[in-house]
Amino acid sequence: MTRYESLLLNNGNVSPEDYVTCSGINENHEAYFGAVAPPIIQTSLFVQANYQQYCDDMQQETRRYIYSRGLNPTVQMAEERLARLEGGESARCFASGMGAISAVIIGHLNHGDHILLVNQVYGPAVELVKALAHKYGIQFDVVPDGDVALIAQKIKPNTRMIYTESPGTMTMKVVDLRAIASLASHHGIITAIDNTWPTPLYQKPLSLGFDIVIHSCTKYLAGHSDILAGAVITCAELMEPIRDFSHQLLGGVLAPFSAWLLLRGLRTLPIRMQAHQQNAIAVLEWLNRRDDVENIRHPWLASPQEKEIIRRQMSGFSGLFSFELKHADFHDVKRFIDACRVFKVGCSWGGYESLIISPNRGYNQAALDESGISRGLIRLSIGQEPVSILINDLDNAFKALRMPI
Repeated sequence: MTRYESLLLNNGNVSPEDYVTCSGINENHEAYFGAVAPPIIQTSLFVQANYQQYCDDMQQETRRYIYSRGLNPTVQMAEERLARLEGGESARCFASGMGAISAVIIGHLNHGDHILLVNQVYGPAVELVKALAHKYGIQFDVVPDGDVALIAQKIKPNTRMIYTESPGTMTMKVVDLRAIASLASHHGIITAIDNTWPTPLYQKPLSLGFDIVIHSCTKYLAGHSDILAGAVITCAELMEPIRDFSHQLLGGVLAPFSAWLLLRGLRTLPIRMQAHQQNAIAVLEWLNRRDDVENIRHPWLASPQEKEIIRRQMSGFSGLFSFELKHADFHDVKRFIDACRVFKVGCSWGGYESLIISPNRGYNQAALDESGISRGLIRLSIGQEPVSILINDLDNAFKALRMPI
């Protein structure tokens, strides 16, 4: 085992503090009658003892229980736990990951502001920025990788935010978060990152100088493919416009029952992430020995330069990655995917089940060529199934490619 491997696999990659936070060991069970699971406060509103209390509470709406579009105790429990995991002062939960992304971008950008999208960013987030550019005068540029010199060249006097993902969508490319944060700080620019892939167990961007962290809690944090949820974690000052405008007025808040399911998922997050990581590494090493596969994209198989970055900012891996079928077209991709039985066709990831898709839809191949994405690219989300079953399923799919049509 190399130094790189031993560092990332040491003791499950999860700090004792994060284990305690996820497990709920320090919960005040006496506050809800000794129940080991937190209660679901399933209410739309809270009544006050008298009208004077109501008037007083309305003056402190962000800190009092009045209406569940603002604060709700169950949702607040989830928010406080996520803030501790990311090392942030404040967290707000939303009805989806896109709700969280929208809250950050809309909350902090005004007409004429410029945003830089760095690395391969989640497609709907890019579409949102394009829509805001068309309808509301937001300006944007895209830097397809993390080249700090190129990012610096793209900065304008009106650049308000640098938004990134690391690892990036589909390509799983890692960028140097500390270098980007330092550059942004020098220019007074807010930095925001979608940290869904590594989870706060394996990467903590706030500790690297980033300002805002976003999660699609639908994925690994909840982990059971049964809720939609998003979260934003940041400092109190940067949370204010998100809380007051994007959260309260736009209204895409998380429901109490979904927050309760998120809390349930967080309890097993460290154990689940270890299983995702171990299964993914086994599949990656198997794929890496095949002659019919190329360009496997996962930090475990990163370039030496990327490994140096990974050592500085990550402590483990999740189970989402992509690879390319050699000399493949849409029909090869479709045959491969349809031959799988354990891997199900589905657009999301991060749940207990293993999933498979491709960005090649048959009708968009010219767009793939323009963006530099291989027509034979396959994306896998490695789930909780025994790894021998997953490898056997993929092996059968490779065999199906060799069969005559």
